[in-house]
Amino acid sequence: MTDNVIEARGLAKSYGDFQALKPSSFSVPLGRILGVIGANGAGKTTMLNAVLGLMSYEGELSVMGCNPSSERGKLMQDVCFIADVATLPKWMKVSEVLDYVEGVHPRFSRDKAMDFLSRTKVPLDRKVRALSKGMTVQVHLAVVMAIDAKLLVLDEPTLGLDIIFRKQFYASLLEEYFDENRTVIVTTHQVEEIEHILSDVMFIKDGEVVLEADMDELTQQFIEVMVTPGKEEEAQKLGPISKGVTFGKTTCIYKNIDREKLAGLGETRRLGLADIFVATMTGEGQ
Repeated sequence: MTDNVIEARGLAKSYGDFQALKPSSFSVPLGRILGVIGANGAGKTTMLNAVLGLMSYEGELSVMGCNPSSERGKLMQDVCFIADVATLPKWMKVSEVLDYVEGVHPRFSRDKAMDFLSRTKVPLDRKVRALSKGMTVQVHLAVVMAIDAKLLVLDEPTLGLDIIFRKQFYASLLEEYFDENRTVIVTTHQVEEIEHILSDVMFIKDGEVVLEADMDELTQQFIEVMVTPGKEEEAQKLGPISKGVTFGKTTCIYKNIDREKLAGLGETRRLGLADIFVATMTGEGQ
């Protein structure tokens, strides 16, 4: 197997005339945390479902050296997945869920799951149906985090959780789960909460992968300038990808323009991932 956990060539998915995912080619290296960012309906979940072997697709796709369509059983030995809606047997008690997973998955560590749950208020003797939405997600997270998988796919993993637990979850992901031999793919709408853990990022718009980048390189490419009054025309000539107004001053966002040159136009700052996403999706350069 190569150092790329995922290799996609012309990966696509159509429903009749509708292209949920346009032909896309990309690779995901081993030991990275990839954030897949896009609006609702952009194609994020479609891509993940193809990677997980949950749907048919067009094009070529290799995940952990396996064909997801024909070798899903083998693939699932090394992959864990959390969907945006946690699905657990509602008639089981939490402790029985742990019993079940322990019996069917050889790489499940009950001790790890119990350690994770010890930091929550989830009662082990309560049935899943009696848990709040947040507690149900916490049980699901505990189970998945306790499985020794090489690829962890998280589709809106902290949906329904309060901000304190969301921060705890991502801290646990970094400290207790992730290492150079594992790969994590995560989608979320709370971009600001995950940008500090990402090594790579992918933007999807209308079923098309419009950007793939190393996180550090990406944040260096984009600069926002609060243009000094009188320099608007000069700022326009440098080709901003997006423009706005802040505190009565023109603001321009540039991609791959020398920072010293931009500093002559006014006050500069680097953008966070959410701002880069908005500028890329809506900017004039698109």
